[in-house]
Amino acid sequence: MRRVLVTGASRGIGRSVAKALAQHGFSLALHYKSQHDAARAVADEVRALGAEATLLSCDIADRDACRAAFTRELAENGPFFGVVLNAGIHADAAFPSLKGDDWDRVLRTNLDGFYNTLHPLVMPMVRAHDGGRIVAISSIAGIAGNRGQVNYAASKAGLIGAVPRWSEPRRPRRSCRRSRCDGSGGPTRSPPWWPFSSARARPMLRAR
Repeated sequence: MRRVLVTGASRGIGRSVAKALAQHGFSLALHYKSQHDAARAVADEVRALGAEATLLSCDIADRDACRAAFTRELAENGPFFGVVLNAGIHADAAFPSLKGDDWDRVLRTNLDGFYNTLHPLVMPMVRAHDGGRIVAISSIAGIAGNRGQVNYAASKAGLIGAVPRWSEPRRPRRSCRRSRCDGSGGPTRSPPWWPFSSARARPMLRAR
């Protein structure tokens, strides 16, 4: 059974994505930072849908902790078929009153977390020769901005810029990557798990 990692899976969008993927027959690795009871409840929901679920805890803002956790996960269970990069935070304030620590914390989690999570995982996915799906959950704030969210908007704009650039060398490998912008009036209307569900209905898609 193909496995998918969902970061920030203990609540909200991550929980919904995990349940949708379970309904499509994928095995789930549910990442969380500290909300163990909530993550365990999501795992129970996934199992009730007939899918396998494991829990994986680390702070995606901590590069060394991420690499250690994901390296251990790969050694125990092998490469993932897909990754949904959903985990993120916000710390809102008007820019003149925005604290440096809040700027750093949001960027370290939302943007550095993209690198910290994906970097240890992507080459094992490529070497598996099984196609693959990577979805980065961005936000309409990364395109249009939101009042009091300059740090959050900057982090999400970074994701929108990063996804097509890192994936260029992966194109011949038939992997598919997508950045989804959630929010009112966002540019994509398909559900964030669509590249995974489409993989069950048609041959692997070459990234476009």
